[in-house]
Parts: sequence; structure tokens; C-alpha cells
Amino acid sequence: MSKKAQSYWKVNLKYLAILLSIWFLVSFLFGIAFAESLNQFNIAGFPLGFWFAHQGSIYTFVILIFVYVFLMNKLDKKFDVDEN
Repeated sequence: MSKKAQSYWKVNLKYLAILLSIWFLVSFLFGIAFAESLNQFNIAGFPLGFWFAHQGSIYTFVILIFVYVFLMNKLDKKFDVDEN
């Protein structure tokens, strides 16, 4: 594998690790592990821990998909492997 390809995949894996860590933080830690602590606060009448477990993790996942697409398009252009 060329140095260019190795650099590309190194950055790609870094993006994946960061984005999956954010999703883990929101879905598991906020939705399960820290739910009781977060339930002191409310969003639209629902306890915050409950909200993260049922809505927040889904919203976060969808946002992370768009962020990943944006980052990968930018990375593809940087390494001249984009579709244009």
C-alpha cells in the first residue's frame, strides 16, 4: 500500500474513532450510565437521561452520519480521490 493510501486510511480511522466515541458517549454513557444523574433536568417535560436514551442517541447518530459524509468528502478532495 502506498504512503498516500496509508495516510488516507489513518485519517479515516481517526475520524471513525472520534465519531464513534461521541456516539458511545451520548448513547451509552448519557442514556444508560449517567441517566439517573441527568434525570434531574428536563427537556420538553421528559427527564434528560430518558431523552438521551430514546431520542438523543438517534439524533446524534443521524448528525454524525452527515458529519462523516462532510469530513470524508473533504478528505477525498485532499487526497485527490473524489468523484469529480
